[in-house]
Order: sequence, then C-alpha cells, then structure tokens
Amino acid sequence: MNQNPKDWKTYDQFAYGIDTNRLPASDALTGSTQTLVFDDGRRLELTFAKGSVDWSDGKENGTDKVDVVEVAASTYFVEIIFKNRPKEAETLVLNVASRRALSIYSIVREKDQFAGEPQVAQIFRTGRIEGGELSGPAPVESRDLVGLRAHFTYSPNHVYEHTYLSSQRYAWQCLVGVQRGHGDVDLTTTYKFDDDQYIFTFREFKIAVASTFFYNFKDMRSTGKFLGTTGDGRIQNSPAGAFIRKASMTYYLPGQEPV
Repeated sequence: MNQNPKDWKTYDQFAYGIDTNRLPASDALTGSTQTLVFDDGRRLELTFAKGSVDWSDGKENGTDKVDVVEVAASTYFVEIIFKNRPKEAETLVLNVASRRALSIYSIVREKDQFAGEPQVAQIFRTGRIEGGELSGPAPVESRDLVGLRAHFTYSPNHVYEHTYLSSQRYAWQCLVGVQRGHGDVDLTTTYKFDDDQYIFTFREFKIAVASTFFYNFKDMRSTGKFLGTTGDGRIQNSPAGAFIRKASMTYYLPGQEPV
C-alpha cells in the first residue's frame, strides 16, 4: 500500500531541470591516472578519458561513463555511472594536491533488503591518492552543519530549504517548484573534506532516492547527484547543483546538543 501523501512527486518529476545551476564539467583529469588506496584496503585505479574512465577494482575492471566537476581548487567531484550495474554508482571526491580522497558508493537495494530503512544505501570510504605526500586534513564525519538552516537554488523552479537537525537527520521543504509545500525528515551523513568544504549525503524514506553533494561554502555552491527509482520503475542517476544561501543558525546549550 502506498503510504505517501496525496500528490507526492516521484523522483523524475522533481529532478527535471535540477542541474540548471550546476557547475560545468571539467576535462582537467582527462589523460591522467589516479590510483586510490582506501583505509579499508580497497585499491581503485582510474584512467580518465574525455567522458569516460577505465577502472580497475581488485579482480574487476571496466570502462564506464564519468562526470567530473572541479568544485574547489585541485578538488574534483567524480561520478562513475556503471552501465552493467545501473542500481549502483560511485561518487569520488579527490584533491589531487593534498592527495585526499573520499568514496560514496550508492546502491538501490531490492525490496526485501531494507525493512524500516531507506531503499538506497550508501557506503563511505576514506582514502588517499598514491604518488605524493599527504597534506591537509583527512576527511572525517562532521557535526558542523548541525543547527544550520540554508536555502538552495537549483534553478528558477527548484528552491529548497534544508535544516540540519542532528548528525543523523535533516529536514527539507520545497519553497519553489513542483514539490512546493512538501517536506520530510531523512537520514544523513556528513563529512568535512577541508576548510569550508563538506560532503553532505541523504537517503529518503518516502521514495527510493539518495543523494551526494559537495558544499563549497567559500563560493557558496553545491554540486551533486541523485540516484534512485523513477515513477515507472527505471533507475536514474541525475546531476544537480545549486547556489547556497545561509539563512540562520541555531545554537544549543551545553548538554542539550542533538545526537
């Protein structure tokens, strides 16, 4: 039985045009090979061409579509879209100067695999890029956004308000667009990547969709993607991007901070 409110929009209905204010794609990694070593022992080798990437991951390898955006100095938001694994996608944030790396692997699960949880799961791995000295901070889970209320303008027809409630949940509502008047509270994970740089992810309960965004608070830009299931059951990976405006901040008394 569908428990969603009346007129609740499907993923494809709200995602159309949500990449209007996204930063442009970059060719800066084209022709380069980046070898990533993650803290859990995984080793991923990437050789970039224009619009595609050859990858080697343990005993598996392939060539797939890739989307690369420079989101800060020497820092890239890399989206690998697997043609043979449409229910999975890997997002990488790479700083080729500091050699820091973060992977967010999103998976649309089968209906018997997520009782009481969002259908789209995410796996997080921190790591490094081989071939140079590490510098700057390592990516770590962060509470820095807790208490912030901010507005995101993805297009003239997509304006959303986010309120970061805790380290585990955030509230959203649509201010302009087809979802106007709709809102919910969903599960989140946030990593701090560097000063004024955060990776914010969320996993929705009402529809099968999860998202990964890079926030650059110096430039006040958000760059990201959605992975989920459309109203007619297709898997869709949609780019997105927004201008950020901080609206307010809530401060908590000692001992009363959210989890």
